[in-house]
Amino acid sequence: MDIKEIQNLIKFVSKSDVAEVSLKMKDFEIKVKNIGGQTVSYAPQAVIPQQVVAPQPAAPAAQPAQPSAPAAAETEDNSKYITVKSPMIGTFYRSSGPDKEPFVQVGDSVAPGTVLCIVEAMKLFNEIESEVSGKIVKILVDDTTPVEYDQPLFLIEP
Repeated sequence: MDIKEIQNLIKFVSKSDVAEVSLKMKDFEIKVKNIGGQTVSYAPQAVIPQQVVAPQPAAPAAQPAQPSAPAAAETEDNSKYITVKSPMIGTFYRSSGPDKEPFVQVGDSVAPGTVLCIVEAMKLFNEIESEVSGKIVKILVDDTTPVEYDQPLFLIEP
C-alpha cells in the first residue's frame, strides 16, 4: 500500500460516519480513527498476517460527484491563476499563532520561498511556501479549518 492509498483511506473515513477502520495486510496494519468528525489519525501496528477488513458503504461513492461540479466551475473562472494546493491532510492556519499577523493577505506580493500558511498534521506544523512569484488574489480556506490532500488553498496571479 502506497501513500496515495493511505491518504484516500483517511479521506474516506473523514467523510463517512465510520468511527474507525482497521486494515491488516501481510506486512503492516493501519488504523484510521475519525474523532469528533474533524481529527483523523493513523498509527502503524505490528506485523500480523490476516485478511483485509474494510467497510464498503455505497453512500461515500456518491459524495465525490457532488463537489466536482462546483470545483469544475471554479477552475474555469480561475484558469488564469496559479492554485496553491495542500500537500497533506491537516488543519490550516494563516498565522504562526492566534495573536500573530497572518503570513499573507489578499493583495500581497509573494516570491518563491515565501511562507503562505501552516498545515498542522498529527501535531507537526508544516510551513507551506510559495513556489511562484505573484500576487495573492484569493484565500480559499478559513483559518483553523480542516483541509484535505490536494485541496486548493490560495489563488496567485503570476
